[in-house]
Amino acid sequence: MVKKIFGLVIFVPLGIVLIVLSVANRQTVRLALNPFQPDDQMLSISAPFFVFLFSAVIFGLLLGSAVTWFTQGKYRKRARNEARSALRWQAEADRHKSRAEEIAGSTLPQIPAK
Repeated sequence: MVKKIFGLVIFVPLGIVLIVLSVANRQTVRLALNPFQPDDQMLSISAPFFVFLFSAVIFGLLLGSAVTWFTQGKYRKRARNEARSALRWQAEADRHKSRAEEIAGSTLPQIPAK
């Protein structure tokens, strides 16, 4: 519930701001990728300004997600190792339990049936 409220508080105003920016910045601009010759048509892109804004936001989200995923790799590896260890311990406990039941079953005195 808190995540939903937090998401609404953050993402609704962010969406409104992005929509307002995209409506206000519909004019075509040119992004020059050659800093030494900005008039070079081969290394420039013309598009509405909001396209560049959205591209920057999407690029930032993807880059941030990738960095987070790589930095959390050690924790995922640790979790995998711990899960394998837990499975080994569980299997060993099951073996000991079944062996204890076998021993307990064979050492119980037999009561004659009437």
